[in-house]
Amino acid sequence: MPDIKQLEDLTTQVRRDILRMVHKVNSGHPGGSLGCAEFFVALYQDVMQRNDGFNMDGKGEDLFFLSNGHISPVYYSVLARSGYFPVDELNTFRLINSRLQGHPTTHEGLPGVRIASGSLGQGMSVAIGAAETKKLNNDKHIVYSLHGDGELQEGQNWEAIMYASGNKVDNLISTIDLNGQQIDGSTDDVLPMGNLKAKFEAFGWTVVEVEEGNSIEAIIKGLEDAKSKSGQGKPVCVLLKTVMGNGVDFMMHTHAWHGKAPNDDQLAIGLGQNSETLGDY
Repeated sequence: MPDIKQLEDLTTQVRRDILRMVHKVNSGHPGGSLGCAEFFVALYQDVMQRNDGFNMDGKGEDLFFLSNGHISPVYYSVLARSGYFPVDELNTFRLINSRLQGHPTTHEGLPGVRIASGSLGQGMSVAIGAAETKKLNNDKHIVYSLHGDGELQEGQNWEAIMYASGNKVDNLISTIDLNGQQIDGSTDDVLPMGNLKAKFEAFGWTVVEVEEGNSIEAIIKGLEDAKSKSGQGKPVCVLLKTVMGNGVDFMMHTHAWHGKAPNDDQLAIGLGQNSETLGDY
């Protein structure tokens, strides 16, 4: 059994990383990053089977692809604190010539990053390709991906979703971050997506719902459930219900912090609400 308290403490530290990174350069996307902190910690610290070191071919291990690349702060923090690169490098977020660009890229060679994901809607297609490659190589490991709910308004997703089920890509687990917010407002106000569970099932996917998407225990249970349903002829979708800005009260439940940095006073408040640390960078 994983040490839930330890994972929760790490999640708190990840939130502090996110706030500091975005504040330092007055740029970035804290809202979705904070909302997905538990997911990334659970995935990298407990659920995924990872090899030591990093190799782009990804053979013999589970893979992860971030589609909604604007939440790079949480991605970078968890990669660093999972040993992919030094934690001190978080100080270079969004600086010129940094490997930690605002949206993840690959030409800088940052360990852990497998695709550039600045343009929304493409991650599903890439993840499917990686999953099919594993099948061709008789590699039994799983491919994971993460997508924003607003991102599903991009039509390419639905072509890929249809393809995955039609070709029985059953070693793929795609998680949708259901926080109900996007850059211009709530998803219901911008473009309602209706019943996503019914949509994915109509497209031939198995769906797992995680109602408490900011609970480490609930996420681990949901992802383990998804793993148990893989390999049965259908791709698996995890609908993860999170709160945008989770852990910082004035950032929660609003699209206003989708892409806005905290000022000095707001940083102090946010850090105060996430005061347990495993060490500051």
